Amino acid sequence: MPENMELNYEGVEHEPLGVFTEKAYLDYSMYVILDRALPHIGDGLKPVQRRIIYAMSELGLSASSKHKKSARTVGDVLGKFHPHGDSACYEAMVLMAQKFSYRYPLIDGQGNFGSPDDPKSFAAMRYTESRLSPFAKVLLQELGQGTVDWVPNFDGTMQEPSLLPARLPHILLNGTTGIAVGMATDLPPHNLREVATACIRLLDSSRTTLDELLEHIKGPDYPTSAEIITPHADLKTMYETGHGSIRMRAVYEKEDGDIIITALPHQVSGAKILEQIAGQMQAKKLPMVDDLRDESDHENPTRLVIVPRSNRIDIHGLMNHLFASTDLEKTYRVNMNMIGTNGRPQVKNLKHILQEWIAFRMATVRRRLEWRLDKVDKRLHILEGLLIAFLNLDEVIRIVRFEDEPKQVLMKTFNISDIQAEAILETRLRNLAKLEEMKIRAEQDELTKEKLGLEKILGSERRMKTLIKKEIIEDAETYGDDRRSPIVTREAARAMDESDLIPSEALTVVISTKGWVRAAKGHDVDGAALNYKSGDAFLSSAQGKSNQQAVFIDSSGRSYAAPAHSLPSARGQGEPLTGRFKPAAGTSYVSTVMGRDDDLFLMSTTFGYGFICKFSDMVTKNKNGKALISIPAGAELLPPVAISNVDEQQIVAITSEGYIAVIALNELPQLSKGKGNKIINVPPKKLKANEEIVGAIHCITEKEKITVHVGKKFKSMNHRELQDYVVERGKRGSKLPRGWQNVDWVEQSAK
Repeated sequence: MPENMELNYEGVEHEPLGVFTEKAYLDYSMYVILDRALPHIGDGLKPVQRRIIYAMSELGLSASSKHKKSARTVGDVLGKFHPHGDSACYEAMVLMAQKFSYRYPLIDGQGNFGSPDDPKSFAAMRYTESRLSPFAKVLLQELGQGTVDWVPNFDGTMQEPSLLPARLPHILLNGTTGIAVGMATDLPPHNLREVATACIRLLDSSRTTLDELLEHIKGPDYPTSAEIITPHADLKTMYETGHGSIRMRAVYEKEDGDIIITALPHQVSGAKILEQIAGQMQAKKLPMVDDLRDESDHENPTRLVIVPRSNRIDIHGLMNHLFASTDLEKTYRVNMNMIGTNGRPQVKNLKHILQEWIAFRMATVRRRLEWRLDKVDKRLHILEGLLIAFLNLDEVIRIVRFEDEPKQVLMKTFNISDIQAEAILETRLRNLAKLEEMKIRAEQDELTKEKLGLEKILGSERRMKTLIKKEIIEDAETYGDDRRSPIVTREAARAMDESDLIPSEALTVVISTKGWVRAAKGHDVDGAALNYKSGDAFLSSAQGKSNQQAVFIDSSGRSYAAPAHSLPSARGQGEPLTGRFKPAAGTSYVSTVMGRDDDLFLMSTTFGYGFICKFSDMVTKNKNGKALISIPAGAELLPPVAISNVDEQQIVAITSEGYIAVIALNELPQLSKGKGNKIINVPPKKLKANEEIVGAIHCITEKEKITVHVGKKFKSMNHRELQDYVVERGKRGSKLPRGWQNVDWVEQSAK
């Protein structure tokens, strides 16, 4: 641009950027809300749907006509009424034709219009053909009867209806979903007969309560036989507030030991369900399922077969798990947001929706009757003029034949209107027969009778409501059907715990002195006979089930836990526990234990303190472990001892200097963690000097014995012999005989 040229802004509107953008965004938002995403309460349609239905009716694509290419319809819609993308328009058209998407389809499609497994797998519009379904008559039947306002189309060259005169509350029948700017709508479909009876109830009495309406409308009714399991109280809250959720669950039956799924929740793909179940099987999280099959066909649209591994599998528990972990049970959001008769979007409750639609319907019927009454009046006016002409036929013929302006002369001679004179002049010669006079009088009588009837209805609200009820009943009988989605009460689905999903197999967990762990199948595993890395050796083993937790306890008294099935196989040398847990520096593992949650163990230290704890108290998900037993300074943790019966077993505690104390096991407290109580007394001086410690603690029954090893010799004592060493808890105990006092190790065994 030359430097000396000046810009001229004359006639250009100046506006701050903030003001302009705010106005532009608000205009766009209101357009999306009112003219794209939200349905109108009157006909329950979004603009694109309304334009598709109207364009098809203009093309003559009624339910009794031949199908026409969908591209023809889409072209008309885009060119005349809806200047947007053809793919979006065609997709909206396909949705109205899918029997698995719409409860009462508005379009009858021919060709590939998608499938429940993949609703968007429909063929291109150049391949499919379509026409209106019989149900669409509910929306279009009264269109040309003065019932709705007409507005210019986008380029002002044509007129289109602002609404369709729905004879039923279509907003509830098919429902809809949509996302606007700052708001959305999710309206579930309902059963036509239920909605019709609710409307009639409300027409009979405007004081009808929501509870009374819910006697008719039990809940949503989707185009699938899956069960609605939402509790009645939640359904009532949803209809009271306009917000809520619907939970649907697949229907299954047992057949020759197999599970047959016969109905899926709304818009859930059978292929996706099989994929979800197969994924769990591959991840070994579903061991009770042996096989999956899809046997769906034309006669059985949904038939998914789940083959349990054996007839001992709890099918109810398995299905409960699948309901909780797959789309066999699905929740649908409900947000009854719509554009009301006042042109504003609002979330409405059920009674408000029905009341407002009934008001819309009454206004529509009134306009229809007034339009018809006007037609009748105009025809009667013309018939009155024709009758005058027939009564004065010769004079009329003379005037028409000889006068230069017969119309004006007729009006002046017989005192008739311009319209009547025009009708007389347009009468054909063949209609001047005597029979025509009789026909005129008969038509006049019939129209007079119709006029009186119309005036009576228009002058009485009660008669108006009676007419609307009669029409609703007729449509319900014509298009209504039984409920498809049963409403049932079911307990909440619960996914199985990981331990429930893992097969229960015998397992032996082995750890080494350097903290390497592995798991071997079976209980006849000798941990000491396994191969270990150089400098490593067997430390401890525990027997249990593959669906249990394995607990590891370190020298600081902290416990750690891992699922036993997740541990590496004993075919190798295992893996270090440091990869799973984070023990404090300088600590080492002491022991491993396995058991059920309520199994009891005796925890003790070399200073003679101990307590009883449950296995569940040892388990933790924390990688840093859980503080289980407090170990005094200088003491060490003794291996945990399994307890079979607290009231029948006795504790045998033996020190390194040969002192032995036998006490009743039930004298010890049961704690979840702590230091515990003193079992056997060792002089503090000897403990501090590390001259004497508790070397072994065992729990025995009457049928077990203790064997004390000193060097290469050993001494066995049965239950009766051990009773000589019974003392009160916390006492010093008695010393073993000479020669057996320097105890190396103690063994417990059956007699």
